[in-house]
Parts: sequence; structure tokens; C-alpha cells
Amino acid sequence: MWGIVIALLSGALMSIQGVFNTEVTKQTSIWVSSGWVQLTALLTCIVMWVFTGRQEIGGLWQVHPWYMLTGGILGALITYTVIKSVGSLGPARSALLIVVAQIIVAYGIEVLGLFGVEKTGWEWKKAIGALIAIIGIIIFRK
Repeated sequence: MWGIVIALLSGALMSIQGVFNTEVTKQTSIWVSSGWVQLTALLTCIVMWVFTGRQEIGGLWQVHPWYMLTGGILGALITYTVIKSVGSLGPARSALLIVVAQIIVAYGIEVLGLFGVEKTGWEWKKAIGALIAIIGIIIFRK
């Protein structure tokens, strides 16, 4: 149950953040806005780390495979692409496209067992669900 609540909260926060970041970009620039997002995220992580247990930072150097450490780079690219999509499509249409892309890519990762994720079998009902989401994009677009 908590997983569902947290996922819904995550989606809501992402939508709000996309609007906020797009507005900051209009008043500054995309890289100033993205940099601010990443800087404030770092500061938030440091504060949370201080108050929640202070696990060893050195553990980062033990992470394998190394490409798993590129999440920050992906985060910067995500911030950039969300700002651009919200600016050109609006919050609702961009969120719909982003979520459908997430569903399709995440399902592909599961089916193929990529990045250390346990491989699952292909299920037509999940593929049909993704197709219905794509049809939703078409309906929402009109």
C-alpha cells in the first residue's frame, strides 16, 4: 500500500516540479534552472543524510557496474527534457507522454532483464495496457 501512495506522490511532485522548473527557466535560462534544481537537490540530500544515519560515502566507490553511478547525469538530462516538454506541450500533455514513455521503457527493462533487474516474461496483457496508454495519448491530444 505504501508503495502505491509513494508512487502517486512521486508523480504529483514531478508534475509540480516540471511547472516550477519551466517558470524558472522563463526568467533565467534552461541551464541556470537545471543547475539550481541539481544544487538544491544536493543540499536536500546532504541535510537528509545528516538527519537519517550518515551511512558511509565511501560505499559509492564499491558500486558495480560503474555506470550505475550516472544517475546524476540522467537527472540533469531529465530536468532539461521535462522543462523543454512542459514549455512546449504544457504540463498535462508532457506528463502523459513522459509517463507512457516510462511505462514502455520500464517494461522493456523488465522483459529483457537489463541493468541487473530480474528478467520477467513477456505478457500480452501488459503490452495491451501500454497500447491503451498510447491510445490515451491520441485521445488526449485532440
